[in-house]
Amino acid sequence: MNTAPSTAPESPHAAAAGTHRWLTADEQRVWRAYLHATTLLEDHLDRQLQRDAGMPHIYYGLLVKLAEAPRRRLRMTELARDAKITRSRLSHAVARLEKNGWVRREDCPSDKRGQFAVLTDDGRDVLRRTAPGHVAAVRQALFDRLSPEQQKSLGEIMQIVAEGLQPNEAGADLPWLR
Repeated sequence: MNTAPSTAPESPHAAAAGTHRWLTADEQRVWRAYLHATTLLEDHLDRQLQRDAGMPHIYYGLLVKLAEAPRRRLRMTELARDAKITRSRLSHAVARLEKNGWVRREDCPSDKRGQFAVLTDDGRDVLRRTAPGHVAAVRQALFDRLSPEQQKSLGEIMQIVAEGLQPNEAGADLPWLR
């Protein structure tokens, strides 16, 4: 995940071509701080959810997406897209959630190849039990450390980054569409 070194390489070809716009020392510091913080945050949330509910953060996110969906159900392809994971990874995750009794699959009546993931009552119950601890972990790890102005800035910055990375073209090669 690291970028190029903080100083430009010694290659005369690269320097002559001027094809690379290396990160400045300040940009490199910000980038590495971002990587470090997001890695630590994801680990913190994973550990909290494993301890409290026996599931990784990504599974919790899938349950939340299903809980927020109409009739607590989403097409598997839509769930993969929303979660930004491959269909294969989603299929594995849903199989684990099914084994726990938190999700079930249903065939799609209008598309013989399609399936829905449906949040079960047990899945809704595990969310209800787990959500307070998860929210406390998020608040302690992130929001309690930032002023209201910093929170607003972080939200605006992340929105700009997300909008810049979300492809709008129909044929985009995205893992969650495979």
